[in-house]
Amino acid sequence: MGVLMSEVYSTDELIKILADERRACMNGERLNLAASASGNPLIDRFLKPDGIQKFSAYRDFKAAVHRYQWQYHVSGIVWRELTVKGKTLSYPIVDEQLVALPSDLDILKAAKASILAFWWDATRQMDLYLSMTAGKNYRPIEPNDVEVLACKTEWANLSQHGNSNFLEIILQLGWGKPEEASYKRGWPVSGSEYIHAVNPGKRPIC
Repeated sequence: MGVLMSEVYSTDELIKILADERRACMNGERLNLAASASGNPLIDRFLKPDGIQKFSAYRDFKAAVHRYQWQYHVSGIVWRELTVKGKTLSYPIVDEQLVALPSDLDILKAAKASILAFWWDATRQMDLYLSMTAGKNYRPIEPNDVEVLACKTEWANLSQHGNSNFLEIILQLGWGKPEEASYKRGWPVSGSEYIHAVNPGKRPIC
């Protein structure tokens, strides 16, 4: 990580540095030779030592980048555009390889209202489902239920899958740190709920 100390890198530059390092680690150019398996013999026999070392090397590098972000106040925010039914929204998210600074959380919270307004407009007449058990199951949900969840959460994110034949628009309602909000990594301090909007009579597939 010494290369990062010569100047203050931008968010985009950190994302590229991480992508390059991840590629190098996956290609075996970086190995953390001190990394060992889980310690559970039932699991360890399914794990390849070099795979663990590659993952560990990248994880250590990414942690160093996150420390760099905090030290030099480099934002984790990137801006995305989503177009649904002819309307486009530009909105902030935290890059999946970076962390959110307190100022980033303020930006996410400020964008929540416009994201929700876009979501409601885009999903009019669509069926809504709440993701359960990490996306393995879904249950129907009413607009009023979504409004209750929205009031209890701090920030929002959007994604879209499919096409005009099968359209699925996913609203993530989160709280706490975005980098810990998925898959219950930081539960209950950080977390999120996912609402899937699909055309009438369809079921979520993502």
